[in-house]
Amino acid sequence: MATIHVNRGGTSLGTFSEEDVHAGLRSGRFAGTDLGWREGMASWQALSQFSEFAADIPSGAPTPPPPPAASTSTPAPAGPTSETAPTRSGLPWDERQTKGLLNAFIETLQMVLRKPVAAFTAMKREGGLAEPLLYAVIGGTFGGVFAVTYNFALRLFTPFGDRQGAMAHVFGGLGWIFLLILTPLFVAIGMFVASAILHVCLMIVGGAKQSFETTFRVVCFAEGSASPLLVIPFCGGLITGIWKIVLYCIGLARAHETDTGRAVIAVLLPLIVCCGGIIFLIAMMFGAFGAWNASQH
Repeated sequence: MATIHVNRGGTSLGTFSEEDVHAGLRSGRFAGTDLGWREGMASWQALSQFSEFAADIPSGAPTPPPPPAASTSTPAPAGPTSETAPTRSGLPWDERQTKGLLNAFIETLQMVLRKPVAAFTAMKREGGLAEPLLYAVIGGTFGGVFAVTYNFALRLFTPFGDRQGAMAHVFGGLGWIFLLILTPLFVAIGMFVASAILHVCLMIVGGAKQSFETTFRVVCFAEGSASPLLVIPFCGGLITGIWKIVLYCIGLARAHETDTGRAVIAVLLPLIVCCGGIIFLIAMMFGAFGAWNASQH
């Protein structure tokens, strides 16, 4: 869903959905002279100049003059400072029609891994789910297939590897091959699940300034860029997991224009809940065992 930045007299009022702006104009919360901007616009415009809001402007309201050139930059309305945010130019992945699929993927991967702040600042917050999902599926499948293949080779050819177990894993029902085929599906499902969890956590901590699509795009570009690190022998999984968390924190903070602390809490909240739940279950088990043991005496 498209979101609109609203500004009045040089002061940001925040970022709102179209439905919120409709309601605000009808209730008097917003005026037709307030300035609005959304991605794709070259400059700010008065809300009265948006065709979709024309019916919500009270009759007889004056038509404002075009905004001055000084107000055409896009501020970060929900950020912790009053700095202006640059227009989001998009990632190289958005130019794959001209760059080619492989070149666009490699350039995006390098940009996200080397310069994550710049990458997620430039990332478009809207534009559909299919394009970032495709990027995540390519990167995630590459990393997943390599990890499975590497694990199989390690078990098959190392001196202490379980050769019989490895061969049974491959030929016993062709489970290994099915896993490779289903990896893209697992990656796609994982993107929606992870995005939903992180977006809910971001809402809980008050950092969700944009729509679910923005969170989904962050998760997809982080996944597609970090998963190829699984090619690193032995410690690839650990490096991928840690770097993915870092990319989530940076990406959510930059894309949602919220402070980094809220983004970090939102990313770590599922881990905290899971660890807390495990500790609680262990404590309950020990308590139940202690009660049972006491009853036997």
